[in-house]
Amino acid sequence: MPVAVITGGSKGLGRALAAALAGRGWDLVVSARTAEVLERSAEGLRGHGTRVVAVAGDVTDAGHRAALVAAAEGLGGLDLLVSNASVLGAEPLVRLDSQPLAGLRAALETNVVAALGLVQEALPLLRGSGAGTVIVISSEAAAEAYETWGGYGASKAALDQLAAVLAVEEPGLRVWAVDPGDMDTDLYEAAVPADGEVRPTPESVVPGFLRLLDRRPVSGRYAAPALLDRV
Repeated sequence: MPVAVITGGSKGLGRALAAALAGRGWDLVVSARTAEVLERSAEGLRGHGTRVVAVAGDVTDAGHRAALVAAAEGLGGLDLLVSNASVLGAEPLVRLDSQPLAGLRAALETNVVAALGLVQEALPLLRGSGAGTVIVISSEAAAEAYETWGGYGASKAALDQLAAVLAVEEPGLRVWAVDPGDMDTDLYEAAVPADGEVRPTPESVVPGFLRLLDRRPVSGRYAAPALLDRV
């Protein structure tokens, strides 16, 4: 069975993608900071009959990243790495003139530095997969200028560039930066409390990710909702 590591896998998009892969027979290593929530999610995933290893911890911790890759190796290897864990840098989001610098550093550390650290840890297994794939979760805020989204958007723009360079340096892998679009998640609620708009569920955009995995287009940046409209 193919094996995936998904960070931020206890809820939101991470959990939705994990459930879809489990339904397709993938074995999974899922990560999140809150052990109790993560284990409940993992139990639900095991109902699909696949092997699921839950590893609680923070992706900014090198030891945690090593444990994720070791768990994947214990399942037989690693075919897909999904860097989904993210922090905003300020909750709720604020204008750049009020952006806490410590918050920006935290966003860069989690959203960019930890993502690269996990890729570095996982590369030997990904290279040996034969179909090694890296997905980093981007944002429209990485490419568009939205008021109050400057700090978070800057971290995601850096992540996009990291993925683009990785694709050039590792031509044997598929490396996709995927913008999932607006979703009804805890992260968005923390970013813009009481927004009031009805937003798509994470489950509604997962078919776009599955289409990428099925068709394996060239490395690059993709928008998950747009993938649903392609023939």
